[in-house]
Amino acid sequence: MATEPTKGPASYFPSIEKTYGKPIAHWQELVRQRLPARHMELVAMLKTEHGMGHGHANAIVAHVLAAPKG
Repeated sequence: MATEPTKGPASYFPSIEKTYGKPIAHWQELVRQRLPARHMELVAMLKTEHGMGHGHANAIVAHVLAAPKG
């Protein structure tokens, strides 16, 4: 049985890891440390402080914010 391709923000994760040389968990933790900042503030932090492109930063933030709290 073929697996379905990854959709949504997670579809960017392999490219993010390859481009920036760190695991997704690293970037997610950076975002979590800044909560409860707003979505675009978190995107801006990844872009300005870590040189991440907008699409990659947005994907990480969206994935973190969509995760169940607990």
